[in-house]
Amino acid sequence: MGPRPTGVHGSSETKAETTVIGQCTQLLSPSADPKYATTYITHSFPQHRNYLCAGAWILMHGHPENINSANLARVLREFSPEEVTANIYTMVDVLLHHIQMELQHGHPIQELLLNACANLAFFVWTHELLPLDILLLALIDRDDDPHALHIVINLLERQELQQRVKLYHMNRGTPEHWLFSGMFKRVELQKALGNHLSWKDRYPTFFDDVAARLLPVIPLIIYRLIENDAIDAADRILVMYSPLLAYHPLRFTFVRDILAYFYGHLPGKFIVHVLKVLDLNKIPLSESFPQHISSSNPVMCPPLDYFATLLLGLVNNVIPPLHNNSKSGSMGDPSCNTVRAPHNKTSITPQSGLVNASEGQKAFYQIQDPGTYTQLVLETAVIELLSLPVSTSQIVSSLVQIVVNIQPTLIQSSNGLNGAPNGVGQASVLPTSLQGEAQIPWLPPDFHLQLYVEASRVIKESWWLTDGKRSLGELDSAVGYALLDPTWAAQDNTSTAIGNIVALLHSFFSNLPQEWLEGTHAIIKHLRPVTSVAMLRIAFRIMGPLLPRLANAHTLFNKVQRC
Repeated sequence: MGPRPTGVHGSSETKAETTVIGQCTQLLSPSADPKYATTYITHSFPQHRNYLCAGAWILMHGHPENINSANLARVLREFSPEEVTANIYTMVDVLLHHIQMELQHGHPIQELLLNACANLAFFVWTHELLPLDILLLALIDRDDDPHALHIVINLLERQELQQRVKLYHMNRGTPEHWLFSGMFKRVELQKALGNHLSWKDRYPTFFDDVAARLLPVIPLIIYRLIENDAIDAADRILVMYSPLLAYHPLRFTFVRDILAYFYGHLPGKFIVHVLKVLDLNKIPLSESFPQHISSSNPVMCPPLDYFATLLLGLVNNVIPPLHNNSKSGSMGDPSCNTVRAPHNKTSITPQSGLVNASEGQKAFYQIQDPGTYTQLVLETAVIELLSLPVSTSQIVSSLVQIVVNIQPTLIQSSNGLNGAPNGVGQASVLPTSLQGEAQIPWLPPDFHLQLYVEASRVIKESWWLTDGKRSLGELDSAVGYALLDPTWAAQDNTSTAIGNIVALLHSFFSNLPQEWLEGTHAIIKHLRPVTSVAMLRIAFRIMGPLLPRLANAHTLFNKVQRC
């Protein structure tokens, strides 16, 4: 069953292989004694049992009728799930090796793949000897073989499986079937589960159907296809199984993660198909978002009003209420109330509040599907940014531009946030100290690095660092005020670009997972050369809040020191 090594070990392995083939021949020949199945179960060695399916594959010679499927089924039923899995992985190795050997003898690859899939159908559908989900996992784990993924695609497109998926839809109804009253009528166990699992109680009830057991596997297959540059095949499988993925308990996580992991490498058509896995009418997307992702000119970045509205939605629904006692007289001016009305796409009542504290310190890939409206709004904003057909630098530049130019006066009233506009449209009511907290830490590191670049640029272009005619007194005053607590400046209507960007970075750091903090030295790197006391004070003011969290991070301090 593969190349045979030489020497003492080669001799022992050859003997073991001969023993396995001999046992499989006795067990699986069409005229095999049914009693031998009991003998095999009670007397075979565990290391030999793992080769049963591989032996069956070899003895078939491309013709399933050459083996005794009744004996094979009886023995497999006595195997543990671990033994079944080991059998499947070994069989896949033998199958792929057999294809390679046949290619060397001049057989056409298309014919070999079709025969392999037909024989696998014998194991999976005709006699239901092996679980399809484990078989697919074994194949995508062997994606170093160029033919493994072709077999996966063929199996997923077969009519036998498509019929099972249709039956699943008929039995389950809508994906939100649990919202309806009455007892859910389960399908008869044997019919739903199949022969190979119907007699076991150890498998989760949720995966009581061949189609349902594919739910956690389909996303992994799509990931692996993308990783192997088979984007067209991934798109085809995604479209084919989107109705099934609607039943996935973490479909929001699937959409967010696939956009994040492969950010910058997915074509626009694929992104649109990924978004359709969600029920777009039930999530609070920006009204203009569909226009931007289907734009005929994707190079053009959405206007600042789009990003301002997106951030304003976070202020209204994600950031906790601010109890501001500013003396500015904007409270009674209704014209100052620029807060957007609650989104009308969902019937869920929006509730402002903190994102779960335990989730605030997690990387984006560790956070599960939204459980509150607050999380839904936040993750929807993240998905929007990941889906835009423009560069990361354009997106981050727009967000930073809005934050830097804010000059807010915030008053908390019964109607929400009231602000005196003095910046970029609606964004004038956004609290600068909380901008980064809500969104950018939840995005992939590409956004983080671009934020460091953009923040450094804003700081270096400040007038009191570029104007050589200013007196030392003026510079000292400007630096001192810019680096004060930004909430003081917000109350006095005297926010500065430096103060706003420092506040943005601080709130960003406070929500960044520990494992991503070491990249923050890039800010200081982009601020080089540090040639003035003013710049040194800014650098320390930026990095200061990180010191308690990174007391033992010698690597970070070495990087900063070299900068």
